[in-house]
Amino acid sequence: MDALLLKMEGINITFPGVKALEDARFELKSGEVHALLGENGAGKSTLIKVLGGIYHPNSGEIYIDDKKVLITNVHDAQELGISIIHQELMLMPEMTITENIFMGKEIKGAVLLNSGEMERRAQKFLDDADLNLKARTKLRFLNIANQQMVEIIRAISFGARIIVMDEPTSSLSEKEVAVLFDRIRRLKSQGIGIIYISHRISEFDEIADRITVMRDGKYIGTVETRSTERSGLISMMVGRELKNFYIKDSAITGQTILEVEHLSDGDMVKDVSFNLHRGEILGFAGLIGAGRSETMQCLFGLRRKTAGMMKIDNKPVYISNVRSALKHGLGLIPENRKVEGIYPDRNIRFNSSIVVLNQFIHGIYVNSKKEQEIVEQFCSKMKVKTPSLDQSIAKLSGGNQQKVIISRWLASNPKVLILDEPTRGIDVSAKAEIYAIINGLVKEGVSVIFISSELPEIINMSDRVAVMNHGRIAGIIDSDFTQEKIMHLATLDIA
Repeated sequence: MDALLLKMEGINITFPGVKALEDARFELKSGEVHALLGENGAGKSTLIKVLGGIYHPNSGEIYIDDKKVLITNVHDAQELGISIIHQELMLMPEMTITENIFMGKEIKGAVLLNSGEMERRAQKFLDDADLNLKARTKLRFLNIANQQMVEIIRAISFGARIIVMDEPTSSLSEKEVAVLFDRIRRLKSQGIGIIYISHRISEFDEIADRITVMRDGKYIGTVETRSTERSGLISMMVGRELKNFYIKDSAITGQTILEVEHLSDGDMVKDVSFNLHRGEILGFAGLIGAGRSETMQCLFGLRRKTAGMMKIDNKPVYISNVRSALKHGLGLIPENRKVEGIYPDRNIRFNSSIVVLNQFIHGIYVNSKKEQEIVEQFCSKMKVKTPSLDQSIAKLSGGNQQKVIISRWLASNPKVLILDEPTRGIDVSAKAEIYAIINGLVKEGVSVIFISSELPEIINMSDRVAVMNHGRIAGIIDSDFTQEKIMHLATLDIA
């Protein structure tokens, strides 16, 4: 792992009014996993887009195998053996797994495409990755985790020498992460260099050899993983020591706000029962596909229920749609923020007020002053960082987008707020802000259902933990929850 595979130095790039990269640099050795770390807006994605031929720097040089190269477009990058797995999946849902893997790299027969050979190879790729999938399956039938694995297979199956993985584990279960890491180790043994971008610093000890930190578009430093503490990395990222990372004060009362009994949807949700107290954070843990999100969709009226009942404040309620969920005091921050949470083509004002239109629209009359008051009140409470409420939400960082979505539901004055993977894809500093916001909400009497695939979050933020397994609650841990206890319940054979 000594040969220098890639060197980027003196990379500068300026957008109108913004210096995105300033004298940035990065090195990658053959057979190395080199993590690239920084807050949202630190310049990581911009640097990778320069490497991938999407952005053209104002100055700077790129070397591969000690030879200076010019990357002017995506094709140039691919010809040089550079493959980028983006956080937002670049796949076609109406095409099969085979068609997605071979898209743009089809195998041709004498006249037509050799579909049989492509399917045979695709199936071998899937089998080698220990994925129980059929190559002829359409992608839309796969969950997010398996779609991400297909994207990874597509990137690594055609001879790339430099592979960029941008948040590759954000939608994967513990078992799938283990499979991915095993594949990464095999790639390392073949001399392939991997640039690994993740906000999950805890993963670096297991997979990364070195870590480079960026801040405000600048190179801050490169450290050896085995000799670096997490606290030191965070200080490099934010420029200061980040104290009280998990902020949690117990606010639970004895009053039961929500009761769920024998909830089923005939598919992913099977006889689920639990209760939630006022001011409580009830964590929901489990492997991908355990039915956590589907259970919350049933509660919120987004998924049809076939059995079960709910009580709010000890009164039976039937919630069949979002409107009735709002009426009964429920709010939901969905798992897939960019697809299900935000309206990307609209501004912050619209995104933060969309669920409370009745508070300022009466017939054809729009009370713009009232709308402004609502938006300013809750965006200010959430500390949304933006130059203007009229700015497109798509231009905000992931953490600020999440805060806008939370402000949307706070405006509806919820009794119960469901947070499904609320810190996925956001940086360390933004995570700490989200934890503080959650802590503040429960102190005000809001009850929170907190779904996360990151067990440290669940353990440090929850008052109790419900563990789901194959659509059922395998157990509810009232105290002294550990990763071992949670994973034991999550992996029980109860199907």
